[in-house]
Amino acid sequence: MQSRGVARNSLGLSAVRSCLLLLFIHLSAPVEARRVRGGRAQTRRVQQQQTPPPYRERVEGAESFPLDFTAVEGNMDNFVVQIKNLAQSLYPCSAQKLDQDMKLHFLKNLSVTCNDGSPAGYYIKESKGSKRWLLFLEGGWYCFDSQTCESRYETMRRLMSSTKWPLTRTGRGILSPQPEENPHWWNANMVFIPYCSSDVWSGATPKTDQSKTQCVIAQCVRGLADSGWFLDNKQYKFTDCLDTISCAPTEAIKRGIRYWGGLVPESCRQAHVGEEWNCFFGYKVYPTLKSPVFVAQWLFDEAQLTVDNIHLTGQPIHEGQWRYIQKLGQELRLTLRDVPAMFAPACLSHELITRADWTDIRVKGISLPRALHCWDRSLHHNLHINSSHGHQKHTTPPVRGCLLQLIDSCPWPHCNPSCPTIRDQLTGQEMSVIQFLKHMGFDVQKMAQQQGMEPKKLLGMLNNGN
Repeated sequence: MQSRGVARNSLGLSAVRSCLLLLFIHLSAPVEARRVRGGRAQTRRVQQQQTPPPYRERVEGAESFPLDFTAVEGNMDNFVVQIKNLAQSLYPCSAQKLDQDMKLHFLKNLSVTCNDGSPAGYYIKESKGSKRWLLFLEGGWYCFDSQTCESRYETMRRLMSSTKWPLTRTGRGILSPQPEENPHWWNANMVFIPYCSSDVWSGATPKTDQSKTQCVIAQCVRGLADSGWFLDNKQYKFTDCLDTISCAPTEAIKRGIRYWGGLVPESCRQAHVGEEWNCFFGYKVYPTLKSPVFVAQWLFDEAQLTVDNIHLTGQPIHEGQWRYIQKLGQELRLTLRDVPAMFAPACLSHELITRADWTDIRVKGISLPRALHCWDRSLHHNLHINSSHGHQKHTTPPVRGCLLQLIDSCPWPHCNPSCPTIRDQLTGQEMSVIQFLKHMGFDVQKMAQQQGMEPKKLLGMLNNGN
């Protein structure tokens, strides 16, 4: 064990030396410098040393980007691009000896288990020197009685047992260790907590009558809700509550909260005494929260449509279903009107922050990573205000230049051109927005007439995402 530790330290030291070496090579590369004489700028060439020291060897696998500081005067954007290139060229050097995957750790507390009694656990990737921590709670629906839980165990055992969890996980999206995929938090400490209790993270039913589990999260906590802003709306077609898919969310939660022994935030419980099920719906629990929360939500969430009995199975939908989908987007917009920090694209999808392409999706030209970074900066900038006036979740102003209320105004699914790629469920082929809408039974002529506009203008809006 001791020899392994020495080897590891020497490898780490070697990596540090390589990074310092590469940085030195970059800064000593030929650059154009300007001197001002008599009000006129003249160019002076800065030459490299003719004979570099013997230790100035090329770092294998790293790409060198000479810096041209004259770009600063003409175009700051070019200079920033060069700095980014430099940072990216240095990054492989700093990470080449590091294991970037998150590693599995099982909990030793035997009273905290998955549904089948196997131990609960978490995946972690520590980043030495970083004070930032990202804790991700996995989603995965629920079961609300013995029958639905038995069915769930047969079809989704991974979400009820840890017996086949892999030893490592590779993070995607906001959990990615790659700066190209995760530009602002790639070097944070990351914890992925798998979901295996089927209780929407609320259950408090102990394994035995003597078991007690307690978890306290306090101080500098801020939340990010991804695709969990469900509505307790009326289903398109009412069905009996026989399974977790057809059962209306309201009825399922009412049954589940008893079955799980579910707990909700105390402030929300007091606001809904006797009807604590309300606290499982984002727009109802949000006003009772003290910590700041950023909401990322598709306006046309696939999971919401499924429980509302709108099944997009590749067949054209009826006009009534189409109107219901549009109304869903309108209702969701209304519930978000008092949320100061949000990202809500008019797309048909589910889950956002753990997608590898999460940087490509934009609202008003702004990506989710950029919006989250602005929100984070705003919270830091106003920390002294929050400290003197208590938690001011709703009144914290954004940093100048930051837009935090990002919600699409176009009324149809995938009217935003940056929405994720749509594929035909039968053929697997990619579809354009117009192809997708026509495939769903969208009548351009009729819809344009309803909106009081020319069909060509409507098609233009769909293509441009307006």
